Amino acid sequence: MLSALPRIDLVGGPTALEPMPRIGSVTGHPQLWVKRDDCMPLAFGGNKVRSLEFWIGEALAQKSDVLVVAGALPSNQCRLAAAAAAKIGLDMLVLYAADASAPLRGNALLTERLGAEIRMLGPVGEGERGRLARQAVAELEAAGRRPYLIGDPVLGALGYVRAAQELSEQAQALNLDLRHIVLPGSMGVTEAGMIFGAAILGLPWTFHLISVEYDACTLRRRLDDIVGDLTGLVGRAPPPDCLDHVRIDLGQLGNGYGSPTAASVQAAALFARYEALVLEQTYVAKTFAGLLMQVENGVIPPDEAACILHTGGTPAIFEQSCSD
Repeated sequence: MLSALPRIDLVGGPTALEPMPRIGSVTGHPQLWVKRDDCMPLAFGGNKVRSLEFWIGEALAQKSDVLVVAGALPSNQCRLAAAAAAKIGLDMLVLYAADASAPLRGNALLTERLGAEIRMLGPVGEGERGRLARQAVAELEAAGRRPYLIGDPVLGALGYVRAAQELSEQAQALNLDLRHIVLPGSMGVTEAGMIFGAAILGLPWTFHLISVEYDACTLRRRLDDIVGDLTGLVGRAPPPDCLDHVRIDLGQLGNGYGSPTAASVQAAALFARYEALVLEQTYVAKTFAGLLMQVENGVIPPDEAACILHTGGTPAIFEQSCSD
C-alpha cells in the first residue's frame, strides 16, 4: 500500500507487544497489552520515529542537505529529528519557541548533544513558530542550501498506517483478538494514521483517544482533515464511517497541555511499580490514566482485549518534578 512512497528504516523492526498481567490483576481486566514504541534504537525512541521515516525519506528523495524543525523545548520531535539527522549525516537546524536564556534540559539537552544547530525564537505561539520556520527555510534556500521542513502531518501519519498493519500481524501471531486501542489525543498525526490503517485493513478496533491538549471538536477536525488527505496520498479510501469507531475522552485534560492530573500522577506510579513502565506526564501518563478510567467505567469490558500505545517521550521525565 505504501511501497511507492520514499521511506528510510529508523524503527529497526516491529516494536514489542507485551501483556500487562500485574496491572490486569489490579484492574480486574486480564487482557491489557502495551505496544512499546518507547523502545526503539534511535535516541530513546518514540512515536515520532515512525513519522520521521517518511519525512526523511522524502527529504532524501528531494536531495535535501539540511533538515529544519521547530518546537517547544520539551519537544520529542526535535530530539528525534536531530538523532535521525546525525544517523544519516544531514545538517540539522532546530528552532525552539523559548527565550535565549532558557536552560537546555531533557529533550533539548539531547538535541544539542546530537549536534543540531539550535536557535531560540522567543516564547512565540504555534502560528508564529511556523512562520519563522518557513522564513528560516527561505533564508537557507537563498544561501544555496536545500532545506527540508519537517512536520507535514499527512506524510507523518503514514508511519502509523504502517504501524496498524504491524500491530495487526503481531496480534494474529498471538491469536489475540484486539478490540480496543488506546492512544494519546493531540496533533492527530499518530491517531489519524492508526485509524486510517485499521480502516483500510478492515480491523474491528475501537479507538479511545485520551486528549492531552484539545477539545473534542478541534481534535475531531484534525482527524477529519488528515484522514481525508491520506486518502488522496495513498490512493485508497477507508470506509466512510471509519471515524465512528473513535471515542474522544476529555477526562485527563485537567489544566491543559503539560499539566498533570491527579489520575496521571497515580497512573505513572502504578505502572512503574507493577509493569516497570516509565511514563512522562505530558502525554503518556495521561493516556495510561485514561486507560484505567475506561476499564474502571466498563467502557473497555474485561472480556475484550485492549492495547495501549506507549508513545515514548522518556527523556522528558528528567525535567519533570516528582510531584508532576
